Amino acid sequence: MMSAVNDTKFSSAVFLLTGIPGQEDVYLWISIPFCLMYVISVVGNSVILFIIKTDPSLHEPMYIFLSMLAITDLGLSTATMSTTLGIFLFNAREISVDACFAQLFFIHSLSYIESSVLLLMAFDRFVAISNPLRYASILTLPRITKMGLVCVLRGVAVVFPVPFLLKRFRYCQANVLSRSYCLHTEVMKMACSDITVNSIYGLFVTVFTVVLDSLLILLSYIMILKTVLSIASHAECVRALSTCVSHLCAVLLFYTPGIGLSIVQRFGNSSSPLLQILMGYIYLLVPPMMNPIVYSLKTKHLRARIIRAFKK
Repeated sequence: MMSAVNDTKFSSAVFLLTGIPGQEDVYLWISIPFCLMYVISVVGNSVILFIIKTDPSLHEPMYIFLSMLAITDLGLSTATMSTTLGIFLFNAREISVDACFAQLFFIHSLSYIESSVLLLMAFDRFVAISNPLRYASILTLPRITKMGLVCVLRGVAVVFPVPFLLKRFRYCQANVLSRSYCLHTEVMKMACSDITVNSIYGLFVTVFTVVLDSLLILLSYIMILKTVLSIASHAECVRALSTCVSHLCAVLLFYTPGIGLSIVQRFGNSSSPLLQILMGYIYLLVPPMMNPIVYSLKTKHLRARIIRAFKK
């Protein structure tokens, strides 16, 4: 009888976010590397966007896709850091249910958009290597714009039902989340209703976005490799592959922690909670910070333009 009363009475209006359990005394020190990561991410991606926008020689498909990646990274790091820094700097753990749903909407949709952009960049490299003479005529600006729009629409469309699916629930479990930001998988576990629909929908979305994109990226690289191996000259072979290095790094930076995190979550009972929390931070915060660094170091043309801009 008591549980029935609780069920009808209690519907949590707020969730409590968690930073790193047991480390509350040193939160201010922990905030320093997080602030640093956020600053590097914002400055790095902003510099790339500024250089690409102001330099007409960089108005090529590869750099337009890189701009899309930079915008997505800025959004992703801001969506995650807004509450993370709030906890470490001000111990602001409370988040309203609506704010939590809004945050998980942005984090998930931007993650899926990033996955799509990496797929477009793989397609760009495939066209550049396998069909260099028709590269500019295949990847025209209107076509690139449409591709970018499809990425954004897909990312938003698949996540759009999630807040509404979560809104149906009453939250009668302990309202403490184990991370410093909201994610669908975690919020739905707080519900006292049947979460089967959410679980199945979450799995469908992951397969339809991240899994599908990663398989298509793999396929692109198999075809790139096939093309490159058919090139007679060793020097040309190396030059063609070198144009893919920065993209490959971005792909590994995005998918490796994501796969690691999903494995850790599946076997969550046997892995330490701290490992899960750290994997979560690596997945959401490292790619936006590292992508501009990788592209600046590995893309000669972009690196030269950045150095020139700073010299001015």
